[in-house]
Amino acid sequence: MDEELLAGGVANAGAVTRLGDHVLRPANPHSASIHRFLHALRSTGFEGASQPVAIDPDGRERLVFIEGAVALPPFPAWVQADEVLASAAALMRRFHDASGRIDATGMAWSAEMADPAGGPIICHNDVCLENVVFRDGQAIGLLDWDFAAPGRAIYDLAQFARMCIPIDDDLSAECLGFALSDRPARLRVVADEYGLRGSERHELVVMMNASIERGGEFVRRRVDAGDLNFIKMLQDIGGMERFERRRRWWNEHHEEFSLAMH
Repeated sequence: MDEELLAGGVANAGAVTRLGDHVLRPANPHSASIHRFLHALRSTGFEGASQPVAIDPDGRERLVFIEGAVALPPFPAWVQADEVLASAAALMRRFHDASGRIDATGMAWSAEMADPAGGPIICHNDVCLENVVFRDGQAIGLLDWDFAAPGRAIYDLAQFARMCIPIDDDLSAECLGFALSDRPARLRVVADEYGLRGSERHELVVMMNASIERGGEFVRRRVDAGDLNFIKMLQDIGGMERFERRRRWWNEHHEEFSLAMH
């Protein structure tokens, strides 16, 4: 049986394949911990995550393929519906609740996209649309756990919201195929469906301030390290000006998002 190349992603672009019921992708120094964590997640009853099989002798990790639709840019209209966004926020809540029941003592994690303040649960840290599996317009699975690390649930939720609403300037959003929408209202959808209450809703906007201010740091580190996939991505999105443009846009509009949380 031949391996089928799976499209999408940046860090592992061109290196992820499907072989029958399994996905094969490059392992990393943290894969053993990630597999242990994913097994623990499933033991809580949470089934919305990749099911690990093994780390093969050729240095690739093997996971069970999750049947469903994964949206890639330019993003189709169906994945931009508020109902679809709400389902992903609900999946995030179920994941965080399950993660909070896991003892991660002795596990090792990537620091590349981790919450700088650390935190009590293991977060995904990279829940973009490309890393969510949908069935019938409902989010049912989370993919690509390479950047999982200890953090705060609200931080993980802010990263998800920034990428999936998206909280971005018009030009950047349109380049990814997003139709321009009422983005503050979509942040309210996330907060409502996730179940944020009181001061948590304000904290989500505060987290977005930090997320957007630090935007581009991860990409710059990968580019400086000579990662060809990220060098190409940075060229495709117009260089670091893309992140400066988003900062300027956020400074002009963040009050609208604060008001939407009331």
